Amino acid sequence: MQNQGFERSYYAHSSNQTLHFPPLQESHETDVCIIGAGYTGLSAALHLSQKGYRVTLLEAKSIGSGASGRNGGQFCQGLNVDHEVLCRKVGKENADALWKMSVESVELVKSLIHEHQIECDLKAGVLHVASKPSHVEDMKQAVEYKNTVLGFASIAYLNDQSVAERLGTEHYYGAEYYEQGGHLHPYNYALGLAHAAQKNGVHIYENTPVVGYVSGNNPSVSTPLATVKAKFVVFACNGYLGKLHPQAAKKIMPINNFILATQPLPASVYNRINPLDLAVADSKFVVNYFRLSADKRLLWGGGENYRSRFPSDISGFVKKHMIATYPELKKVQIDYSWGGTLAITLNRMPHFGHEEKNVFIAQGYSGHGIALATLGGKLISEAVSGTAERFDIFASVPNADFPGGTLLRWPGLVAGMLYYKLRDQLP
Repeated sequence: MQNQGFERSYYAHSSNQTLHFPPLQESHETDVCIIGAGYTGLSAALHLSQKGYRVTLLEAKSIGSGASGRNGGQFCQGLNVDHEVLCRKVGKENADALWKMSVESVELVKSLIHEHQIECDLKAGVLHVASKPSHVEDMKQAVEYKNTVLGFASIAYLNDQSVAERLGTEHYYGAEYYEQGGHLHPYNYALGLAHAAQKNGVHIYENTPVVGYVSGNNPSVSTPLATVKAKFVVFACNGYLGKLHPQAAKKIMPINNFILATQPLPASVYNRINPLDLAVADSKFVVNYFRLSADKRLLWGGGENYRSRFPSDISGFVKKHMIATYPELKKVQIDYSWGGTLAITLNRMPHFGHEEKNVFIAQGYSGHGIALATLGGKLISEAVSGTAERFDIFASVPNADFPGGTLLRWPGLVAGMLYYKLRDQLP
């Protein structure tokens, strides 16, 4: 189901390179075995190989075919939990460190793109727009807090008129403008990381699902045809973890999100609805997000479900959100529509953890995966090489199990999401 969503995506059809790696067929030993070739796994593999480690990277399907190759392509500074709340949960020192690492994560993405010459249509600027008048005051206060308390000057509040000038609609009431945030082609970014990792000596295997795992001082990872023995194991599966690690699976909920891509728009249209080529996300609980592609298509993400299957008509499922904002696009042709599976946590903060000292887990980015998953891979490389302080700060954030575990979490989530969907519809 999920891979059909990938194959139908605009990103798969507009990739700028083709990488193919063989399935694992022979057992071997390595320093680090990484499970999952999305941003977390690719970043960890690249950073570990640069430190001189022998790295084996196992991917059940193909590079970036999960959330990493299907997402909205937006990234900016910040976390899903307010800084003041984090201060109460983990203390001011750790909360400050988490904020600084979120800022670092954005710069890390940019530096990797520059260092490895990854062609992924990197653009600057993200708008977080207010969908309701009641959201405006919170946004103003959040911007002031980041400016004054956190010393972050690269964010500004824009009023409704300024937003209308940038987006060609009066649908929104204000916005936070992250001038150093950005957007990119997420699949080409993943392919670029994979190419860089391969050049650094990482052994990558596609179509190699992991079917078993044994922990201990000398952990081993089993695949259909071979076994990998390693000094360290990294679980970088996110929404595709399944039953592979039951304890970690209790911390996350896989949910499906959907995107469409229009036909290339004429200049008269794209210059009106997004003349500055910004990425946009709204303030609803079930977020709508959009941006222009390099060939001037409108990429619009909106709507999600919590079932094991995607809607039969993804285009229709998403388009209603787009035309609510831009009714003039009602008749525009939709060339691509697809879905993907991401993982959320109960508190919407990433879940980092480890077993003993040689098994690491990073997952549950809750929609902030481009930057934070890239950083997560770097932090894993630091922890493996003996400097776990920054990884442990993320791991110190309390992350409760979903009620009912992996079997009964669905009904509770659906009920909760329906409640927030109804709230989104209120003025």
